[in-house]
Amino acid sequence: MEAVFLYGSHLHGARPGRHSALDLVIVVEDYRRFYDGLCTAGEIHRPAWLLVALAHVLPPNVIAFQTDEAAGDGALAKCLVVSRRHLERALAEKPPDHFLLSRMVQEVGLVWAKDANRRSWVMARIQHARAGVLAWVGPFLPAVFDAGTLGRTMMEVSYRAEFRPEAADRSEVIFESQKRHFESRFTPILKEAASAGVLERTDGGYRYTAGRKPRRVAFGRGYFARSKARVTARWLKHVLTFDKWLPYIVRKVERRTGTTIELTRLERRWPVIFLWPRVIRVLRYRPDTEEPS
Repeated sequence: MEAVFLYGSHLHGARPGRHSALDLVIVVEDYRRFYDGLCTAGEIHRPAWLLVALAHVLPPNVIAFQTDEAAGDGALAKCLVVSRRHLERALAEKPPDHFLLSRMVQEVGLVWAKDANRRSWVMARIQHARAGVLAWVGPFLPAVFDAGTLGRTMMEVSYRAEFRPEAADRSEVIFESQKRHFESRFTPILKEAASAGVLERTDGGYRYTAGRKPRRVAFGRGYFARSKARVTARWLKHVLTFDKWLPYIVRKVERRTGTTIELTRLERRWPVIFLWPRVIRVLRYRPDTEEPS
């Protein structure tokens, strides 16, 4: 491994429940070595060759790791496993989709790094990705905005570009839990854009000097439509890589929507076939407000 990052509700306190998983990003040197090691240690129950093959299809893979699994009460970690090359591509100026990008520009905590060089490299990639937020969120910003507005809009756009089982206000909950992070990280970016002539200061914050052209809005919408399709396609991959994905997603939906879910026998036995009507209902009738955990 090269580095491990913590992100998500446990890091910034966005109402994590008692059964919420820890969200980790694991940067690896080599997929084969990483998955072979986990299989040898008995930590995953999928064949290594399958995980290695899927690692190159819509990266990253999502795997589960649980302590004291036999007892059933261990902490669960949801791990996004990505190689250095794939991470660099995901955080580049024109990434294939926003899946990793939108998560890594939020508040993240470096849990472990192999050495100082790895730490410097990965932190530099994250900083570069944060500096590029203005470019891909720009088409969706109001006429006048500040660093907080940039962060809030980024979260709204990112959540709209994924089918998620949370309540409609989840992006606002996530933003509020990281408001200081967005203000501290994005304020220097806005100042630099103003110095470069891209933005100009005005009452209440900043605005674009040349205005926003309709084609920029259309391009942004087209990109996130394609990104949404890629993110949704990953669902089928998660079924193959994530141990016990069905109880995990059921608990998450119950926790975030305040509803109790009783799966039928067919849904439990063949979820990939029979679970889709329930998934559609959950997404269609999401509550407007998230239930407290």
